[in-house]
Amino acid sequence: MALTDTYGRIHDNLRISMTDRCNIRCFYCMPESGVKFVPKPEILSFEEIERFARVAVEAGVRKIRLTGGEPLLRKDLPRLVEKLAAIPGVEDIALTTNGVLLADQAGALHAAGLRRINVHLDTLDRERFRQITRRDDFDAVMRGIAEAQRVGLGPIKINAVAVKNLVEPDIVPLARFGRENGIEIRYIEFMPLDSQGLWLRDKVLLQDEMIAMIERGIGPLDVIPDADPRAPALEYRFRDGTGRIGFISSVSRPFCLNCNRIRLTADGKLRYCLFAIDETDVKGPLRDGSGDERLLELIRGTVRAKWLGHEINTAQFVPPPRPMYAIGG
Repeated sequence: MALTDTYGRIHDNLRISMTDRCNIRCFYCMPESGVKFVPKPEILSFEEIERFARVAVEAGVRKIRLTGGEPLLRKDLPRLVEKLAAIPGVEDIALTTNGVLLADQAGALHAAGLRRINVHLDTLDRERFRQITRRDDFDAVMRGIAEAQRVGLGPIKINAVAVKNLVEPDIVPLARFGRENGIEIRYIEFMPLDSQGLWLRDKVLLQDEMIAMIERGIGPLDVIPDADPRAPALEYRFRDGTGRIGFISSVSRPFCLNCNRIRLTADGKLRYCLFAIDETDVKGPLRDGSGDERLLELIRGTVRAKWLGHEINTAQFVPPPRPMYAIGG
């Protein structure tokens, strides 16, 4: 029986946050200092994550993505990937990372069963990278991408957050980099998920603005026909046949009506939306001796409770009480 909400959306995609900790400090995500992280004993163990994932797969989940914070900060992450890849019914395991630690772990992750990977990189300019992340790790990220390609991870995608009046010089160079290296660039409209209240709509570089820049700088784009309607990105390919890009446009073109995702936070809360106000505790049942039937009930109940959409573009919108790094990207 599929995981279906009251609007008929089928949920087969589970995103699992490994940690709320991160080794960079992107200004639109985390303060530079004074961040209060969840105490380590409150973070789900690999065994708890594996058990939850098994129940979720029995309920209809087919795709799993590991996120953070920065998931590569979790010790022995390839061991968890191997456990998840062995669950009957899992068709795809992916990872989202900032890439700083990727060069050292790419080979082990690939050997464990990981195939798809998204690397967060907003700019190819080292100084702007330092300005955005407050860290001087640009070279490490580039080494990580190169090593991921060398060991056979793929497809590799780069996630770039589009903040207006900051990243305009990076839009076209990133697209060129993708074309030259067989990497799909995904531009993500800046979303109201920061912990410092910095988000304003006029700070969002919108999809249509970015498309215009890319077409002026490189050439015409065409929408890719017959794309997965439940995918979060609207994908384009260059008319000359070299390369493709995508846009996750949660502000200007929300994809809520096609959403197929549920999210498990690092501290064991299940969420039906990145922007959800409410969340369901599953850590308690994982630790108090409850059976799998209880977990299944909580998963189905969370999906049934899913709202129609996040309402970013209405006066009713309320930002979630937790920032992105505490929810899971």
